[in-house]
Order: sequence, then C-alpha cells, then structure tokens
Amino acid sequence: MLVRDRMTSNPVTVTPDTSVKEALELLRNNPFRHLPIVDEEGKLVGITTEKSLVYASPASDVSLSIFEVNYLLSRMRVEQVMAKEVVTVPPDLPLEEAARVMIDHQIGCLPVVEEGRLVGIISDTDIFRVFVEGLGGGYPSLRVTVVIPEQVGSLARVVDRIAELGGNIHSLGTFWGERPEDRIIAFRVERVDRETLLQALKELGIQIRHVWEPEDTTASP
Repeated sequence: MLVRDRMTSNPVTVTPDTSVKEALELLRNNPFRHLPIVDEEGKLVGITTEKSLVYASPASDVSLSIFEVNYLLSRMRVEQVMAKEVVTVPPDLPLEEAARVMIDHQIGCLPVVEEGRLVGIISDTDIFRVFVEGLGGGYPSLRVTVVIPEQVGSLARVVDRIAELGGNIHSLGTFWGERPEDRIIAFRVERVDRETLLQALKELGIQIRHVWEPEDTTASP
C-alpha cells in the first residue's frame, strides 16, 4: 500500500495572498484540518491549520469588536502566518514509511509532492483507517493474538494448521515481542470453531496471549 493509494488527491489549497479570514472559513466549513498553500505554478510554499490561524489572529484582543477583528483578518495574508518549512513525501512512498515520518516529526499530515507540484495530502486519520482495515477492525470475526518464536517457518505452521481446520484468515498483523526472540501475531479468522482453533494452537505449542470476539464482554486466553 502506497501513499498515492490513500491520499486525498487534488486537495483544497489557497495562495499566499489569501486572507486569513477566507482561510479560516475554508477550514471551519470543511472536514479537513490542514490547508496547503501553493503559488501560481502549483508549487507548495507552506501549510497552515485552523489552530495556527486563530493563534496568529487578533481575536484574543478583548478591546476589539467582532467587526474590527473581521476587518483585521481580512487584511492579514496567509503568507504572514503559514509554516514555510513543510515536510513532504512522494506518492510512491510505502504508507508505513509515511507514518514513520509523521511520528518522527510529530505532525498530523503530509503534503504529497511529485515533480515539484502538490498532488495530494495524507493525514494521520488516513493512516488510522489503513491500520483498522489491515487488522480487520469492525469485521465480525474471531481475533486471536499469539506469541511465536522469531524463526523461519513459525508463522507458516500456524497458518497451515488453520487452513487444515478449514479456517480463513482475512487479516493478520505482526509485531515485535517483548523479547527479541519473540514475534506477536494478531489475526482474525472465520469458518472455524473457537475452541477447536485454540486447542489446535495449544497442540502446536503456540502461546495464546489474547482471544476476542465482537460479542465478548471480556477477553481471555
């Protein structure tokens, strides 16, 4: 899965000479939280958010009337308050690497740039959606978390046994264990009885960490 697969293409943008008032109205009247700023050639020159615009506005001055505030906002330009150092990614970057960039820079979105032009934007919400989809969130199925040794063929043994039972794994995620020699596997499976599956895993010597179904009020191994 690449950034281009989940980014918002051709996002709403403004130019540097757009008024802060107009930019605020765009952000408040639409579901997006970040507003890229581009020049006349479509080149990204900055980015801003509602919070940044409000923080830079004179609205906090209690001596000003609402009419005065609106007038000042209409006179202020986005280029005066936008962030000019913008972290960007290319459209063919793997999604997990885009997520890593967000974490490293502690930011909530990444403009997507190709050949010097803004072609999209991807946010932490887009990443969360992929995470939920990848782990089968919301899908009515049995979710099992196991710990397997970090060895060649360990995962194959689990997958093969589930197939032998007639089960179908429709989502699977792997994570580092608490110890370097362990790997945590979380998978969602259907078409196999819960107790039958758990017994089969125990016979393989697999450590079962957690079991959950949508109707469960509690979860246990």
